[in-house]
Amino acid sequence: MTPGTHGSRSVSFAIVGTGGAGAVTAGSMLLEAAGAAGWYGLLTRSVGPQIRGGEAAALVRLSTGPAAYMSKEFDILVAIDWKNADRFINAMPVASGGLVICDPAAGAPPRAVREADCIIIECPIGELARSIQGGRENMISAGLVAQLIGIPMDNLRAVVSDKLKDKGEKAIDASHACLDTGARAAAAFDHTRPLRSPAPGKGKRWLITGNEAIALGALRGGIRFAAAYPITPATEVLEYLAPALAATGGALVQAEDELASINMIIGASFGGRPSITATSGPGLSLMMESLGLAAASEKPIVVIDVMRVGPSTGIATKSEQSDLNIAVYGFHGDAPHVVVAPLSVEDCLFAGQWAVHIAETLQTPVIVLSDQSIGQARVLIDKPADITFLTRRKTFERSDEPYQRYAITADGVSPMAIPGQAGGQYVAEGLTHTVRGSPSTARSDQKAQMDKRHRKIEQFDYGDHWGVSEGDPDSSTVILTWGSLTGAAREAIGMLDELGIPVRLVAVRQISPCPQEQLLKALAGASRVLVVEQNYSAQFHRHVRSHIDLPGDVRLLNREGPFVIGPDEIVTAIRDWRDQ
Repeated sequence: MTPGTHGSRSVSFAIVGTGGAGAVTAGSMLLEAAGAAGWYGLLTRSVGPQIRGGEAAALVRLSTGPAAYMSKEFDILVAIDWKNADRFINAMPVASGGLVICDPAAGAPPRAVREADCIIIECPIGELARSIQGGRENMISAGLVAQLIGIPMDNLRAVVSDKLKDKGEKAIDASHACLDTGARAAAAFDHTRPLRSPAPGKGKRWLITGNEAIALGALRGGIRFAAAYPITPATEVLEYLAPALAATGGALVQAEDELASINMIIGASFGGRPSITATSGPGLSLMMESLGLAAASEKPIVVIDVMRVGPSTGIATKSEQSDLNIAVYGFHGDAPHVVVAPLSVEDCLFAGQWAVHIAETLQTPVIVLSDQSIGQARVLIDKPADITFLTRRKTFERSDEPYQRYAITADGVSPMAIPGQAGGQYVAEGLTHTVRGSPSTARSDQKAQMDKRHRKIEQFDYGDHWGVSEGDPDSSTVILTWGSLTGAAREAIGMLDELGIPVRLVAVRQISPCPQEQLLKALAGASRVLVVEQNYSAQFHRHVRSHIDLPGDVRLLNREGPFVIGPDEIVTAIRDWRDQ
């Protein structure tokens, strides 16, 4: 089957099976093949907490326009097997009239599927795979989906050939045979779910994850050293940076733990190298004391926190926006610093670069709050515009006057010497200090340095990057959100517009310092404000309310992970409120 002008503008499918069956690999290959054909798309994965085994699923949405959020329901579900189905099936409901394709030899579908309003098609996926020497069930499944949707088989074969080139021709030939076998099996079905042809002339899509994008942004910003301890769901940041830093003359060190990694990047920054680490909530907790050291000694560093469900180990493979409080308020003492949050996978590229610019310019720690839902999501997007910041660390220039590392300046930023620089000697530590860095217990020194550090953070011109304001500017109903939930809010606004309900969106990228003036301007005229966030205690709402008075009536749509708030829930909240 080939795509045409009469298919759907958006089709969603899921491939599920036991961990190791290759469900996520098949979904990734289909996504890449769709991108080569000109479609947009989004892949998220659902995996269990086990190191190996357990459940695994690839959730994919393909569309003719940018796909900011995963669909609520799926048009096609292919089950390689039903093992551990109780753990994942509620997270991927099949749409009314949707197709469920399963192997009768792999067990009966779970009750939730049998009772759903869907079409169950039995297909001997395992038998078909075994009929081919070296055949795999996931490649049979990929052929099934490609045929049902209309993904060009030539594109899919090319992707498979590229991904398996290190495994040799036999593996490639077997996989191609599986794709063709799966496609022939699907052609015999009475049901398809074709995707409308993409708009011509758009060019090849970028295929990237949020973790990769944030790492690329940091590299563009000038990062040349990274130290980190692997942790889900941030490890891919390090995997991307390791070869990329080596290619640019930089280096990555895998530290023995999070304490070592944060101290290593403070040391590298002290030595003149823009530096970064990546972690998740448990690691950020361990880094707090050293982050205070970086703030007090005014060392520019960037910490990427890809948030997950907490507290403690929580659910390492699921998303939650619950590290806002520790990122903003977790430092002991008054330690001004900056916290930003990307609004989408694409925005991770900008946020990573912007964070480096802020850190180097202000000589301060910057925490970037990403999360699992965008960090590990793989998307097909248009090539982002190149952004250039005039990033320059204020450095020491030799003079006849004694060097003052912590000189009181108008903008709060003091010249920073590099170790070994003639005339640039100073004491570097975390104690309260004089302008030359010597330890001090004098109140005058404590106040002078505190004033300076606060001034540079509060008075810096963050420009228009604080966030976005979209939708109907005249609407008195506002959705206020931050970070990754911006995608769900954007899609909800489009759905509400089709219902004749105008709504404004205000999404905040600059978490701290809170952009008070910009927020008040963006919220002007609002009589209803719905605050949307993914955590149990409404941390974002409380943070904003501590800085400004929100106008009109305010309601909250918040909950803990692991199920991420979707556009339909936002639409329902707005409609119910409007109808009261």
